[in-house]
Amino acid sequence: MSEVEKTNELVQEYQLDAPPERVWRAISIAEYREMWLPANLLTQDEPVASQPGQEIRYRLRDDEPPYLESEVRFVITPDDAGGTVLTIVHRLSDARLQPANDDFNTLMLAA
Repeated sequence: MSEVEKTNELVQEYQLDAPPERVWRAISIAEYREMWLPANLLTQDEPVASQPGQEIRYRLRDDEPPYLESEVRFVITPDDAGGTVLTIVHRLSDARLQPANDDFNTLMLAA
């Protein structure tokens, strides 16, 4: 059996019929971005990093306990047909260890 590498990243890739400029507007202009990524999930209004027309990063915070923080990176790559390949990399940046006293009741059978 092979070992599975444990990672804190989720990578998704989408082939879109829209040109890269249109996709860039949808992910970089707050008015459009808020239609699918609400501002209340962001830790700040402005992106963490941006390379115009190519890549943009945002920090997110869960709206439920334990309020984990993560970073989502959107990478735009033009395809040969005039469309766009949108790669989304969601990385958990606030991984927390499970406490040793997590109140988990271990059930053991007597011999």
